[in-house]
Amino acid sequence: MEKRQPDIIKKTSIGGQALIEGIMMRGPETTAMAVRHVSGKIILEEWETAGKNKPWYMRVPFVRGIFNFIDSLRIGYKCLMRSAELSGLEEEEDKKDEKKSVSPKLMSFLMALSAVLGVAVAVVLFVWLPAFLFRSLCKAVPSFNHALLRGVFEGVFRIVLFVGYIALVAQMKDIKRVFMYHGAEHKTIFCYEQGKSLTVENIRPECRFHPRCGTSFMILMLLVGMIVSMLIPDMNSVLRTVVKILTIPVVVGVGYELIKLAGRRDNLFTRIISAPGLWMQRLTTKEPDDSMIECAIAAMERVIPADPEADKW
Repeated sequence: MEKRQPDIIKKTSIGGQALIEGIMMRGPETTAMAVRHVSGKIILEEWETAGKNKPWYMRVPFVRGIFNFIDSLRIGYKCLMRSAELSGLEEEEDKKDEKKSVSPKLMSFLMALSAVLGVAVAVVLFVWLPAFLFRSLCKAVPSFNHALLRGVFEGVFRIVLFVGYIALVAQMKDIKRVFMYHGAEHKTIFCYEQGKSLTVENIRPECRFHPRCGTSFMILMLLVGMIVSMLIPDMNSVLRTVVKILTIPVVVGVGYELIKLAGRRDNLFTRIISAPGLWMQRLTTKEPDDSMIECAIAAMERVIPADPEADKW
């Protein structure tokens, strides 16, 4: 039986991210990560949340979303790499394969190279390939050559590609565990927002689908990108690709404001824009075990501010 979303008494700005065998929680004053070591012990690290006193331009609607998105990617990547170290899984792999160790400089180079290649692959798959397929379709069926149809085709293709990729990686054992931690994160935040004590017993029955989630944000960006694509006039394919890349900040900014709106209001419009992300969370979250919930509690308790008003959404 599907759990319904609970009655919220307080919407919090505290957000989190599932890590490798752990969870990061980011509050208005403190950020903390709790990682389960292979020994069974929970390792905690916490630090002051960066950007508490943001400059004015980082608080401007539509502009703030761009900075927050970049900052979330930066913090998320840093915590993900750190969780791999703290979990002890890397130590076990190193013991199994000591002869294949590489120098720190080479490792840094390889990581930078993989990041560049990752961006290149993303541009090819999500920008160039949809446009190429639509042009091929128009050659076969000339009547399809319309800006509206082009935007819908490219947008739907990106969404199918994204959902297919998530569904595929969700079958991997390690990713399944990350998605279970993702579920623990959402359940813990829901429990806190209802004013309940943060215990495993209280958190376990909570809903694992949360409207203010990065998954919902990604789906919203894809949908906004579809609409923006419809507005780009017909032009040279290379120039059109460049223009679409340049519109990414616009897509991010609008998507961020929509997720903020969905978090503040509960009406027909916000329920409609939240629905695709909540559906997608059926793939990106799984039911956690109690040990994962314990990690979520450990991280959450470190970031709850003393002033109850400080973390209001």
